[in-house]
Amino acid sequence: MDEVQAAVAALPPLREVIAANDLGAKKQLGQNFLLDLNLTGRIARSAGDLTQGTVIEVGPGPGGLTRALLLAGARRVVAIERDPRCIAALQPLVEAAAGRLTLIEADALTVDIATLGPAPRRIVANLPYNVATPLLMGWLDALPELQSMTLMFQKEVAERLRAGHGEEAYGRLSVIVQWLCAADLLFDIPPRAFTPPPKVTSSVVHLVPRAQPLAPAEKNLLERVTAAAFGQRRKMLRQSLKSLGTDPLALLAAASIEPTLRAEQLSIAQFCALAEALRSAGR
Repeated sequence: MDEVQAAVAALPPLREVIAANDLGAKKQLGQNFLLDLNLTGRIARSAGDLTQGTVIEVGPGPGGLTRALLLAGARRVVAIERDPRCIAALQPLVEAAAGRLTLIEADALTVDIATLGPAPRRIVANLPYNVATPLLMGWLDALPELQSMTLMFQKEVAERLRAGHGEEAYGRLSVIVQWLCAADLLFDIPPRAFTPPPKVTSSVVHLVPRAQPLAPAEKNLLERVTAAAFGQRRKMLRQSLKSLGTDPLALLAAASIEPTLRAEQLSIAQFCALAEALRSAGR
């Protein structure tokens, strides 16, 4: 343990930080603070080697995961926090980190992650539930800038990220995320580990960008196709794809897909074939 890690380990317990700074979790900010040091340490270790490049954290709150990242050897952590109360509460941690921790007071939805520090960049975060999916979708557009993402979601969302075709959780998010990333669901975290405890179980997911997408497709067209297909997922594709504004039977024929199939029966490669057929149709 080096001097910075020793200084971080010597900081007051998180519950004292919360009490001293009146950090009652705000529902409108999606705040649920994870205080279990064993779990925050496990998340940090799951992110891999943190000694190189930049670790980006969103919503550090009182700093539980932030401490774990520094204790796991992170040399540069950039934490994005929109709650000014937390910015103030984190100042002792900034001092203990001796230059290894930078706080940015901002809405993470508006931050260009490519500007936050040198590569390799890893995002490691207990995401606020209310913006978790929009944040992820934005980061998917910046994958060349990222080495990996280790993120906590509601378990229901995490299961969608890794679900395969034919599974109940399989949907738009499954297709888009797995088209671009290898997705692993690592472990669950029970509500009692948080303050205040949420009503749902959480899960940690590790996402690694693929060198190339699983199959050729334009992202905007793949998003349109999956939105149409899963928007009416109980209907056959010959019906659900009518909203694309072109003949669904011709589109399905061009992609060599049976028109009586439903969205959850298609593989990611088949959705990509549909997106390519839509491109060829000029739509």
